[in-house]
Amino acid sequence: MDEPIWLKFIVAFVIMNVLLVGMAYMTYFERKVLAAFQDRMGPTRTGPKGLLQPLADGAKLLGKEDLIPGSADKWVFFFAPLVVFVTAITSVAVIPFGTSFDVAGQTINMTIADLNIGALFVLAISSVGVYGIILGAWASSNRYSLLGGLRAAAQVVSYEIILGLSLVGIFILTGSLNLGDIVAEQSRTLSIGPFEISNWFILSQPLAFVLFLIAAVAETNRAPFDLPEAETELVSGFHTEYSAFRFSFYFLGEYIAMIVMSLFASTLFLGGTDGPGSDSHVLLGILWLLLKTILFLFFYVWLRATLPRFRYDQLMGIAWKVLLPLVLLNIVVTAAVRLAVNS
Repeated sequence: MDEPIWLKFIVAFVIMNVLLVGMAYMTYFERKVLAAFQDRMGPTRTGPKGLLQPLADGAKLLGKEDLIPGSADKWVFFFAPLVVFVTAITSVAVIPFGTSFDVAGQTINMTIADLNIGALFVLAISSVGVYGIILGAWASSNRYSLLGGLRAAAQVVSYEIILGLSLVGIFILTGSLNLGDIVAEQSRTLSIGPFEISNWFILSQPLAFVLFLIAAVAETNRAPFDLPEAETELVSGFHTEYSAFRFSFYFLGEYIAMIVMSLFASTLFLGGTDGPGSDSHVLLGILWLLLKTILFLFFYVWLRATLPRFRYDQLMGIAWKVLLPLVLLNIVVTAAVRLAVNS
């Protein structure tokens, strides 16, 4: 690409900082939505309408005492939360936030790294993040933490398969793993009689969309699939022994993973930046992507407010006995339809 490296760093810096601010205010958003579900008010006292609550939470975590168990492996215990945090924030590098545009004679590409295998990159990085959970659980020298880490490993192995296979239908239809190509394919309109509709893959791959959503919730360890940290059984699971700002890396890494997975789902199934006026206005395309992402984030919170936690045997049984056959069926049907259309 002709884009200079310094410009790429500026784009990356802006996107990463927006993601970090979004991560902080995702905690505020979740508390407000949960409060609405439970007929409460949520944060109201820190700043106007409680908008400074994330800053207060950060200051509180910085001021807490950082405790390390005496029998812990201190180096692994120290670095494990960083693995979760860094891998979560790295995944956003391949998400297309819009088409390129010119400013002062410079072409700015709204994708940090336009990889040909962008979809696989997100899946790979998200699966690497579980190493931070396993290492932190093992290094804590705590049986409850270790059980949470083992649960996380089994859960990620099971649902990573579902997550990846649910996207095979999209790869068959587009013939590409590049997220920019997938968005471009969805920007086309289809004529059905007198009507013209968007080519969003939620319409042609509805089963894959549902399976992807279920697997994404399990992949990010969110309720009702938050078994690695089930407080009723494991105190707090893999991060039982973590405190202060070191705990916040796990906590915030989870929220970044939710945002990235929501961006990923919006890009794959809802057209990403595609929407009315997005072709002529880059900012409008970013706005459409943001609105779709907020919709998925609301779905995450809605699930937490509504469903009870699954038993662990139910969690694993759903993956291997229900979701895996369905995702394989979706691949076979998609391939057969594609073959029939091409022939």
